[in-house]
Amino acid sequence: MRKIPGAFAPFYFFCYTQNASRQFFINKIKAMKEYEKDFPLFKTKIKGVTKKFNLSDPRERAEYFEAKAGTEIAKLKKYLLKNTFIVYLLGKKNSGKGTYSKLMKEVFGEDKFSHISVGDIVRGVHAGMENEAKRKELTDYLSKNYRGYISIDDAINALLNRDTKTLLPTEFILALVKMEIAKMPKKSLFIDGFPRQLDQFSYSLYFRDLIDFREDRDIFVALSVPKSVIDARMRTRVICPVCHTPRNLKLFATQKVGYNKKTKEFYLICDNPECGGAKMVGKEGDDLGIESIRERLELDDKLIEKAFSLHGIPKILLRNSVPIDVAKDYVDEYEITPEYSYKLQPDGSVKTLETPWIVKDDEGRDAYSLLAAPVALALIKQLANILVV
Repeated sequence: MRKIPGAFAPFYFFCYTQNASRQFFINKIKAMKEYEKDFPLFKTKIKGVTKKFNLSDPRERAEYFEAKAGTEIAKLKKYLLKNTFIVYLLGKKNSGKGTYSKLMKEVFGEDKFSHISVGDIVRGVHAGMENEAKRKELTDYLSKNYRGYISIDDAINALLNRDTKTLLPTEFILALVKMEIAKMPKKSLFIDGFPRQLDQFSYSLYFRDLIDFREDRDIFVALSVPKSVIDARMRTRVICPVCHTPRNLKLFATQKVGYNKKTKEFYLICDNPECGGAKMVGKEGDDLGIESIRERLELDDKLIEKAFSLHGIPKILLRNSVPIDVAKDYVDEYEITPEYSYKLQPDGSVKTLETPWIVKDDEGRDAYSLLAAPVALALIKQLANILVV
């Protein structure tokens, strides 16, 4: 070991301690950042609430929310009498953003919330371009409200000629969203699909000013859903070919299930009596699962990560899963997503079996996926903490 001259010993000691202190704080900051980016477990198991609710029944779902978040719901209802707010929903594709928006409408009323899906707006405008009156309405609106780096004609041509992966200019998208919002009475907004790119975050910070919601609180809500959950949702989802109602062979069964003797496969039968017992079918490409949207999922992860670096805007973190080893401390059993399997009976009928669905979370741990209601419950409680003093 090199011997340090006595005269320089204090200097070496000072450098050593400075470096050690610097490294300590670097590690501390790094640990804090990792903690900030971790979606915390939220306890929806409430002491004293012992009833087992059927969360697929709207009436029992209403009782569930009242029993577990009655105080917060009352506060938010009072707040919504005179105020509105904006939520930016950040989550992977098929993470349930639309479902949570619907549950908020269910709890607080259709007149209080609007779910603004940027993708739906763009598709709707695209479909309306064949109607001359709608095209003129759009052009007239854009002539007064659009500001961008390409002409209105070029922007519309980009819309008409785009494929699903082609991105439209952000300024054009904002004008379309503003036009849609202007058509409706003022409500609290759940924005789904914006920001869609990393460079759109700066626009989202001032989005409320662009749509004349200047006094509204705005909040980022980030959703954490394991990729294994999204994969299963895609691979086993089906729709009715008549009424287009979605269901899932593994996760959202219908009351009636059939069996194809030739293929030896079970299938769901639409519950809608007007569909005449239609066999529900899968969508083309869904059998590939998340492989078909992997690039999109990677971008969604980056968007959520970007949100953690923002200052001056509140953030709500919602997670869809809970590790099995701690689940009983945080959630009630009926809040866990069931997995459905089927057994052919001797008389040819099909028996539906239900068990808790075990998945691998993104850290590789065995976990339960949660139903939408407990995640919405966590959203309600956190919104109340932010909006109501």
